[in-house]
Amino acid sequence: MRRHGRIRIGGAVAAVLALALVTGCEGVEGDNAPASGGGAEAPAAGHAASPLNNPDGTEPGLAPVTGDGPRTKARDLVDGLRTKGRGPKTGYDRDEFGYAWMDTADGVPFARNGCDTRNDLLKRDGQDVRFKSGSDCVVVAMTLDDPYTGTSIEWRKQKASEVQIDHVVPLSYSWQMGSSRWPEKKREQLANDPLNLLPVEGGANSAKRDSGPASWLPPDKSIRCAYAVRFAQVATKYELAVTTADREAMQRQCGG
Repeated sequence: MRRHGRIRIGGAVAAVLALALVTGCEGVEGDNAPASGGGAEAPAAGHAASPLNNPDGTEPGLAPVTGDGPRTKARDLVDGLRTKGRGPKTGYDRDEFGYAWMDTADGVPFARNGCDTRNDLLKRDGQDVRFKSGSDCVVVAMTLDDPYTGTSIEWRKQKASEVQIDHVVPLSYSWQMGSSRWPEKKREQLANDPLNLLPVEGGANSAKRDSGPASWLPPDKSIRCAYAVRFAQVATKYELAVTTADREAMQRQCGG
């Protein structure tokens, strides 16, 4: 696995402020000291769960789906998705899904644990996690095995956008497929559900935008069936249809 160089500390104050939305509600600290209190332990090196064995999204990473049995199960899941065309994007706004990384989206894992959603996900997927001094929540440094690119990222909070949290089913995509008519509480759940969230390399997340699987797939081909499974799991849980082209693309990734 390739390894990015360690990110250097620095940057103007303006750059730090520009990253506020990316990092969530907390400020950007440079303290890399371990927390004095307890917290989620970093997963073992290279540890990632298959989406088929992680139906609630509380386990780290996204391991490839391999073997005839698992891939058959993956195809069955994808085959069961409803299809329809995308609706208009009219009225879409991120705020329709609650403020970013809220801890109060009841009904999903990690809600109301005193730590915002972004930091919950960094703790879940990061290795060698280090926290702000005196905190067992605010992650300031970690190593991430990025499932989308197959690279390892030595992340520091001073360069927060190097790792971004991807909504596997993009919120704009969900809006066009029916979430525009949901109660706000359900939209908040989708936006903060760990099943729908993966910390990934920032460039890959930016390239994806609001694409479905027919338009964008992870650069690492070994993970594409797993990605299709996770997309299908989220769509199934929230009773979302996908486009015919997206379902066909997902089927192909798992040998269908």
